[in-house]
Amino acid sequence: MRRICLTLPTNRPCSATIEAIGEEAAYAAEHFDTEVHLLILDSCDPPAYAEHAETVRRLPAGARIVVHHLDEARQRDFLQRAIGRADTTKPDLLLELMLPAGLSYGACTNRAFLIGIALGCESVHRRDSDSRYQVVNGETVFPIHHELTALGRRAADVAHDVTENALAARHADKRVAMVGSSFVGELSVDIGEILRIDPDVYYDVVSLWAPVHWSDEEKKQLVDESFKGAGADTFVRDRSTLALVDPMRVDMCNISFHGVHEHAPLPPATDTIGSDYFLIHLVHDAALPGVLHNRNIVNFYTGERRTDSGFTAYQTRYVKFLLSMLYFNVVYDGLAEAGPALLDDRGQVRAPVVARLVRESTGLDRGENVQRLDILDAAYRKLGGAYAEFADFLATRRERLLDEARSDIEDFALLVEAWEPLVGAARRTPVHVSAGRPG
Repeated sequence: MRRICLTLPTNRPCSATIEAIGEEAAYAAEHFDTEVHLLILDSCDPPAYAEHAETVRRLPAGARIVVHHLDEARQRDFLQRAIGRADTTKPDLLLELMLPAGLSYGACTNRAFLIGIALGCESVHRRDSDSRYQVVNGETVFPIHHELTALGRRAADVAHDVTENALAARHADKRVAMVGSSFVGELSVDIGEILRIDPDVYYDVVSLWAPVHWSDEEKKQLVDESFKGAGADTFVRDRSTLALVDPMRVDMCNISFHGVHEHAPLPPATDTIGSDYFLIHLVHDAALPGVLHNRNIVNFYTGERRTDSGFTAYQTRYVKFLLSMLYFNVVYDGLAEAGPALLDDRGQVRAPVVARLVRESTGLDRGENVQRLDILDAAYRKLGGAYAEFADFLATRRERLLDEARSDIEDFALLVEAWEPLVGAARRTPVHVSAGRPG
C-alpha cells in the first residue's frame, strides 16, 4: 500500500474547503490501495484555526486516512528539528526561508514537501483554499483520481490508462513525475478589471513577464493565454494525456508530484505570486513524463482582495512576480538548454545543475527591471483611480523592490543547495513528538 500526502496550505478561513478535501481523501482511500495523510498547514489567526480544528474533528473517520492539522508553532518545531539534523550552513536563514513572516506560496508548499517526506509519503498532492471542486450530475470531480492512476508509475504502463499518449517512446521507461490540471472560473491573477478598463494597458502589464527579446507576436500569444486556466471548459467526461506537460496548461491549485520534489524546492520569495511554479518548468525541461487531465478545479476570489489593503497587497505581489521574471526567464532558458543533463542515470533531477543555474542568475544586471517598473508606473497612472494611487505607492518602493527581487533569487539558490540534505534529515525527523520524548 502506498502512502500519499494530500495537502492544503491556508492562511484564511476555509472550512468548506477542508470539508471538501476531506471528501477527496476519502475518495482516494476508497478507490485506491492508498493510505492518505491529509496535511493542513494552517497559518490562520486563533479564531480561524479553532474553526478549522472543529471542522477537522467533524471529518468522517477512515481506516486509511490520517489527518494532520498543524499550526505554525508545530510546523516551526518540526522544521527546527529537521534543519538541525541536516547540519547545513545558515540554519537560522533556512528556517526563515521555510517559514517566513510574510506570505509565501513557495514556502508553504516546501513545508508540505518536507512534512510529507517525514510522514513517509511518496507523493504530494496540493490544493488551494480559494478553490473548490466541480460537481457534475451530483458527483464531485476529484483530481486525485487521475493523480493516483498515473503518478510514480512507468510511463509505458500509464500509456494504457490515458485517453491519449503524446509521449515520445524514448521516455517510456521513466516514471511519471507530475500529474495536474488547471482551473475554471476567475483569472488566477486578479487583474481582470485592468482588461475591462483598458485592453492595451492590460497587454502592457501582462507582457512584462515575457523575456524582453521575444517578438511582439510571441508576447501577444503569451498575454492571450496567461492566467486564464481552462477558461470555461467545464467537466463533461474524463480526458487525460501522457506527455511532457506544457507549464501553461497546469496550475498549482491542482497538481501532484512524485520524486522531483525530493531534489529541488520551490522559490521561497514572500509576497510574490507565481513563486510556486518552478517545479512545473523543471519537470518539463528535464523531459520527465507527466499526465495532463481535465478535472479542473474552480477558482474564486475572496472578499479580502476587494478591500483597499487587499488591493495594494495583491498588486504588489503581482509586481514582484514580474520583477522575479528577470531571473527566472534566464533560469528557464538554462533548464531548457541543459535538457537531458538535468537527470542522472537513475532518472532523478541533478540538484547541483539546478543550483548552478539559479546561482548564476543572481549576477544579472537589473536594468531590465528598472524598465519594467517604468512601464508599470505609466500603465497604472493611465488607469487612474486606485491604480494611480498604487503607482504613487510603488514609486516609494522602487529601490526596495529591485533589491528584494535579487535577494529572493539569492535565497532560492541557497535553498536549492541545501534541499537534498534537508530532505534526508526530514526522513529521520518525526513530525509529531510524543510528550517526554526528545526530537
